[in-house]
Amino acid sequence: MDSLVTDTLSAVQEAESFLSLTGNWLVAFKALVCLVGAVILGLVVRSIAIKWIERLTAKTETRLDDVIINAIRGPSLLWFIILGLNLATRQVELAPLVQRWVDRLSLVMLIISFTWVSARALGGIINEYGTKIGGAMPVTSLTRNVARIVIIVLGGLFVLQALGISITPIITALGVGGLAVALAMQDTLGNLFAGMNIMMAKQIHVGDYIKLGSGEEGYVTDITWRTTTIRALANNSFLVPNNKLAQAIIINYSLPEPRMSLLVPIGVSYDSDPDQIEKILVEEALKCAEDVPGLLKDPPPFVRFIPGFGDSSLDFTLICQVREFVDQYLAQHELRKRIFKRFKAEGIEIPFPQRTLHVPEGIKIHSSPDRS
Repeated sequence: MDSLVTDTLSAVQEAESFLSLTGNWLVAFKALVCLVGAVILGLVVRSIAIKWIERLTAKTETRLDDVIINAIRGPSLLWFIILGLNLATRQVELAPLVQRWVDRLSLVMLIISFTWVSARALGGIINEYGTKIGGAMPVTSLTRNVARIVIIVLGGLFVLQALGISITPIITALGVGGLAVALAMQDTLGNLFAGMNIMMAKQIHVGDYIKLGSGEEGYVTDITWRTTTIRALANNSFLVPNNKLAQAIIINYSLPEPRMSLLVPIGVSYDSDPDQIEKILVEEALKCAEDVPGLLKDPPPFVRFIPGFGDSSLDFTLICQVREFVDQYLAQHELRKRIFKRFKAEGIEIPFPQRTLHVPEGIKIHSSPDRS
């Protein structure tokens, strides 16, 4: 009898142990299903939603919707993963402290993802619309990076707040430590603020053709937190520290407008008719403007009898307008060729330097004896 009771109790205990183990496996399976299901649902919903939105936005002229779609394309999957984690943890009876930390972790992941989206969206908006908004700072790597850093710092403060960490001591420590950092990074900070000053002054923009007082010249391609990148006509780039650029004497050929005057000096024989020369030069310049890109017909070209009377020639200056600085090279090339051919056809002489020697009567000139 006692043996039967003992066997029965053992069987009951084994059954309870099996049911408990089975229950644990069922709970874990439910949690896994919730997590995997949320991820699969996220992939499906994300794919359908993005394709549907792309079809709608393809009919619009603005690129703002494209910027937002590109910004949320990656983080949107993370949102469904966070949802799956929360649903999975609800299937498992966690201790209250553990559950609070899981909730905090989910909140932190959400904040990080929204910070990521905001930083990417703001960078894209600045890149697309920064040049179209009057009074806005020029679009450079510096402006995009500063905007993103501000968003990331704000997101970091929200993360600390979500973790229950007071940010007041951190801000105080940053204020005190900022003095030491500023002293240790004087050159770096000098370049940073010089770059911001260059952009806010709006005297140099990306795409401008500039010439430094030291002789270097080229197109401004980017302004970063430390240097300004300039691409020379030889298609190589050189970097100028922002603080050096802010102190340099600069000629900006793109301000107040990229159009500029092209002056072509021309000398002809003293036997030439100035009115005929002026007519020929204007005619050739107008014909050339029809064929040569960058050479403008409006305002029309004109000629000035300047510098005037040279040692061996009558010196004129043909004045035209070109679209921008680099257009002058092809324009000068074509203008000189056409003018030379026209002068030959018209029989107009282009003199070379010469001297007339007047010998008073009675003076004899003796040649040197041949010593060969």
